[in-house]
Amino acid sequence: MVRKIKAKLVLQLRNQSLSRRAIESAHGISRHSIQAVLDAAELAGLGWDDVAELSEAEVYSVLFPGRGVRESVFAQPDWPRVHTELARVGVTLKLLHQEYLDASSRAGQAVMSYDRFCRLYGEHAAVTGASSRVGHKAGRSIEVDWSGPTMQLLDPTTGEISKVYLFVACLPFSRYAFVEASLDMRQESWLRAHAAMFAFFGGSVPRLVPDNLKTGVISHPREGEVVLNDAYREMAAHYSAAVLPGRVRAPKDKASVENTVSHVATWVIAGLRHEQFTSLAQLRTRVYEQIDAYNREPFQKRAGSRLSVFTTEELPLMQPLPAAPFEISTWSYRRKVNKNAHVVWAKNFYSVPFSHIGSLVDLRVTDTMLEVYRADERLTSHLLLPASTVNQYQTNDADLPEGRSWQAWDRARIDDWAARMGPATVTVIGKIFEAASIEEAGYDPALAVLRLSRKFSPARVEAACQLALRGPIRSPRYAHLRPILDTGQDKTGHAPEEPEGDDGGYVRGSAYYARGTR
Repeated sequence: MVRKIKAKLVLQLRNQSLSRRAIESAHGISRHSIQAVLDAAELAGLGWDDVAELSEAEVYSVLFPGRGVRESVFAQPDWPRVHTELARVGVTLKLLHQEYLDASSRAGQAVMSYDRFCRLYGEHAAVTGASSRVGHKAGRSIEVDWSGPTMQLLDPTTGEISKVYLFVACLPFSRYAFVEASLDMRQESWLRAHAAMFAFFGGSVPRLVPDNLKTGVISHPREGEVVLNDAYREMAAHYSAAVLPGRVRAPKDKASVENTVSHVATWVIAGLRHEQFTSLAQLRTRVYEQIDAYNREPFQKRAGSRLSVFTTEELPLMQPLPAAPFEISTWSYRRKVNKNAHVVWAKNFYSVPFSHIGSLVDLRVTDTMLEVYRADERLTSHLLLPASTVNQYQTNDADLPEGRSWQAWDRARIDDWAARMGPATVTVIGKIFEAASIEEAGYDPALAVLRLSRKFSPARVEAACQLALRGPIRSPRYAHLRPILDTGQDKTGHAPEEPEGDDGGYVRGSAYYARGTR
């Protein structure tokens, strides 16, 4: 390699009135080289003032144009294409060098070694301002985390201030970012933020890289397998992704999202610090606008922006999303199947195949569905009843044995059961419904009376109803009939006599109060 003369230094020292001998002894520059610089400057009509603002390399090229520039004897690869191809999955510099060798050999050109190929690619990336793609591949991973700094939400009614937490996600290759505002950092919010993230990116990746927070990772031992949260693993599997959390206390394992978190603090939190938000929807809209501007901001040291690199290079390599988005689910374990082949959830009843009566099952509940599992087997599923309904039944005919299809209780079925027991029972049931504000409110007390026939004979219940109707109670109920049956009054045909003048209740006499006087 030819050593270049420090032409600018020679002109600077000569301008300071140093002789050629002094320059030679002080800086080790030969007298022939010093004379060549001075002759070239005189020939070009240049003095120190003319080159003072130029760099050393620029001064040399002006005084000695074309010297030291030589063409490489090797065939030159298409470096922009090499840079683009290296982003693809499985593509390495070794593979690209082999393809370069094959193409150049067919053309009869001299080829460079693998070491020179790698070094020149690094120089190309440094000169063009592009980051090397040896470390990150396009569409391979997403790094996620909660932002440490928070925002605020004002309740306009009470004036109360509540915290708003920011979920941050980043694609390491393009640095394309997503931010979702949430009122808490619980598991449901964590999963909903992931579902919104995948919808925002428009594709999925094979790897999710979170921190070791409990909503995602139960334990991350130094040796052995990582234990993931069931719901988080289920969500990742829905999007065909594997959860690979970073090491404990190793933020460099997800350096991209850590860097994005600091940028979010500037672009979102600081950028919106003068605005007041009274609803989460309003805050989310402004956060989306700020993060969109952040993604469109041009890079400082490379061409394009996060958005342009994402849309042109990374999005085409991402996996397509599943047909339906992930539904957030809640699990309820060890629920017993009742004798009517139904299981209870939120005060409503859902059918289970009758062969599982008495078994313990697990319920998976989403916003719209309820699924019944026993171990890993899904037994049945139902549309979830509205939260406002109570004591309603969702029944699949296939879950019940043939000839014994279950029907929800109504007034006609109750009256039919009462009629089979006797006229007094019909009268008692009728009075119960008359006292109810709505018909449905009478179902439970009426059935409580009729179900006495399971412990006592229907004839005894009918006799108890006859006896109760003779008394002063206008609308006899279970609480009045059960004591008659327990004491056997229905068998004697009469109830104990009511004390006369009992309208005022029991009143203590004066003798009672006199005992406390002195």
